[in-house]
Amino acid sequence: MLHLIVGNTGSGKTTYANQLKSKTNGVLFSIDTWNNTLFMPDKKETDGLAWFLERIERAETMILNIVAQLEQSNTDAILDLGLSKYEHREKFRQFATTHGYKIQLHFLNIPKETRWQRVQQRNTKKGATYEFDVSQENFDFMENWFEIPSENELIGSVTITE
Repeated sequence: MLHLIVGNTGSGKTTYANQLKSKTNGVLFSIDTWNNTLFMPDKKETDGLAWFLERIERAETMILNIVAQLEQSNTDAILDLGLSKYEHREKFRQFATTHGYKIQLHFLNIPKETRWQRVQQRNTKKGATYEFDVSQENFDFMENWFEIPSENELIGSVTITE
């Protein structure tokens, strides 16, 4: 089964995904870890959103290849890939449908104030789920970038509100 972890910045996606990994004995794919390991060492100050999106697309191609292998061995894949846009989520739904895989959306619907507090704590403590600092500017950008899942997307989903 594919688990799509959806929520805006600071909603606790990676923490939740790690808990789900333990519960399902699945394999976790966290895009922040992939980006930090594979791409951030090469990032220039002038590289913007398009630079990231191109690299995320490449990483996801590899991730989907591995997901197909996991499905063959009956192992859940937990996708902590941002999934901020409807089209991005739809890509994974279509992949699952095409291959006959089960899919479950997990929506972390956490209030903005709570999420910003979490981001500030993560920036300061640099704990287990820390990959990089998130500035107020980046947090605010994501507030406008993120598309809340539609009613249709939420049918049969798991919604977390705290």
